[in-house]
Amino acid sequence: MSLLVDASVWGNLAEPGDRFHRDSRNLLIDSNATLAALDLTLYEVANAVGVKMGQPKRAHWLSELVAARCAERLVRVDQRLVAAAVDVAAEHALTAYDAAYVAAARQNDWQLVSLDMRDLVSKGLAVTPDAAVYP
Repeated sequence: MSLLVDASVWGNLAEPGDRFHRDSRNLLIDSNATLAALDLTLYEVANAVGVKMGQPKRAHWLSELVAARCAERLVRVDQRLVAAAVDVAAEHALTAYDAAYVAAARQNDWQLVSLDMRDLVSKGLAVTPDAAVYP
């Protein structure tokens, strides 16, 4: 099974003091897990790490890592995914961005991995990196 990893997990690689940093690193860098991402993940990581955290070099590296690890499973957001995301957003009171991850995971039968405890993990829509199931 592929793991659809949202931007919160990728961005966590830039936060070595965070409680999920080691689990994020194990999943994203050290494992042989089959990973997927949305194309919007690249923008979210660039914004969170490059702009908000002020680490543009790390943002470049992370964007390259996302593209390399998810090369064949970098999902382009299209009208079909947007339509599904709107439905998911309405059903679970999510942003369109979070709902796009949920919708893509459902469409592809992937497990969504996130650190968004409030909106995704607590609602059973995603698991944290330490709970992700991969070979």
